[in-house]
Amino acid sequence: MEMHFATLWEQIAAQIPQRTALIHGERKVAWGAYQERAARIAQFLHQQGLGHDSKMGLYLYNSPEYMEAQFAGFKVRGVPVNVNYRYLEDELVYLLDNSDSEALFFHGRFAERIANIRHKLPKVRCLIQVEDGSGAPLLAGAHDYEQIIRTHAPMAPIERGWDDTYMLYTGGTTGMPKGVMYKLGEMCAGFLAPFEARGVSPPPATIEETLAAIKRLEPAGLLPVTLVACPLMHGTGMWLGAMMPHNMGGTVVTLAGTKFDADELWAAVQRERVTDIVIVGDAFAKPMLDALRAAQAAGRPYDISSVRFISSSGVMWTQEVKAGLLEFGDMILNDGLGSTEGGMGRSLTTRANIGETAKFQMMESTKVFDDNDEEVKPGSGAIGMIAQAGRVPTGYYKDPEKSAKTFRTIRGLRYSFPGDFATVEADGTIRLLGRGSMCINTMGEKVYPEEVEEAIKTHPAVYDCLVVGVKDPKYGERVAAVVSLRPGQQADQQTLIDHVAHRLAGYKKPRNIFIVDEVQRASNGKADYKWARSRADEEARKLEMGG
Repeated sequence: MEMHFATLWEQIAAQIPQRTALIHGERKVAWGAYQERAARIAQFLHQQGLGHDSKMGLYLYNSPEYMEAQFAGFKVRGVPVNVNYRYLEDELVYLLDNSDSEALFFHGRFAERIANIRHKLPKVRCLIQVEDGSGAPLLAGAHDYEQIIRTHAPMAPIERGWDDTYMLYTGGTTGMPKGVMYKLGEMCAGFLAPFEARGVSPPPATIEETLAAIKRLEPAGLLPVTLVACPLMHGTGMWLGAMMPHNMGGTVVTLAGTKFDADELWAAVQRERVTDIVIVGDAFAKPMLDALRAAQAAGRPYDISSVRFISSSGVMWTQEVKAGLLEFGDMILNDGLGSTEGGMGRSLTTRANIGETAKFQMMESTKVFDDNDEEVKPGSGAIGMIAQAGRVPTGYYKDPEKSAKTFRTIRGLRYSFPGDFATVEADGTIRLLGRGSMCINTMGEKVYPEEVEEAIKTHPAVYDCLVVGVKDPKYGERVAAVVSLRPGQQADQQTLIDHVAHRLAGYKKPRNIFIVDEVQRASNGKADYKWARSRADEEARKLEMGG
């Protein structure tokens, strides 16, 4: 059997049909039911003429339906497309048009938004609405998700290919989000690596070997029960939180609330005996630690003894917070360095070894190259760009120019260069310095200055602006703007924030706007982000001091 997510999961469902695959609040879906529900959706998609390489948008919160719809898309050899549930109309139009999506799954609360833009989406010919308790009526012309399942027979398995496309949309360092494409079989095979942490070494390489490993681990209670705290629409949530445990026959737990609640998380951990938790850095870890401390102080501590691993990727996770979590449980904390374009390193922290912030052990296929494509020598202090070989994307969807810059061949080996800079320590570890661009990471969400700047500039009072990230204890970074106004015009901070809020997703709007006489730029007109960040940091400090 060809390695493929749909084929592997079908076989797992046949082997352990009664084992729980999905938990969402009080809802539980067994592997057998998971496979059958996805197969019924797949039959509907097939009847709609959707199949090999058809793009299907998933505009959904974390839910069993997200995983079922994705599974169904894989079944017909289609390409599920992750859609940020925070997106507003213009952002949705861009993504769905850029991805060439022909179908769109969406929660009912988004129906009105879809209705407002459907005339701008001629490629989207199939709408599937998922009931979410919001009371939203079925959008005219849309199909009801549960009605599809009730009225369609399960689609029989088909032959699928290693070279089928897997795609995840992410933002680049500049510009609008891009679809990063992988060979699906290669991606699926790569997600078998976690078997090693369960004692299967080397990890399985075929579907047959995977089924044998699951058969061995299940009676011993070693299959993962993974709670994914971050959104499934992001790579960290989907890859670490869902695909990896599913490839092991594990259970994926999602929280019923649409906003992160640390107490809801720990209650679910205690109730479901969760073994693995997936988060995105301090934005999740800090409130989790606060909740543990508060519960302990109140005399009602959470039982988290089942937790073996907490994994994070996408943003730095500080040493102090890791140490705090380890006070409550003997766990392994896995801090991954990577992006949608490739994984590059990791830092493992235990009670016996509290790692340093931003210091990572390189993967075997990771290199750090200088501007001349020569490897940076350990201990030299030289700064280089991190590159990852091995499972390298095939490219960005419909963007050959960006693909050529990011995925390059050096001395016969193809590498991914996501844009992260680092030094190489004398012991061979890498110390992450950050992106070469001014990309802002706020609560795990990437915000691109240019997009916010353009939104601010549409206000008639604004003459010029630059957007940067300012350190924030809650968000990691918060979005801040330095703005100059047109002569004779007036606009205060809240007016401009509200202006942006009507145009972009909430996480992109500035938390601070600092009005200056003139926005400084270089002589050639290019943005002087160094000055902008310095000025924003200065003004932020004044605010903190009450000035």
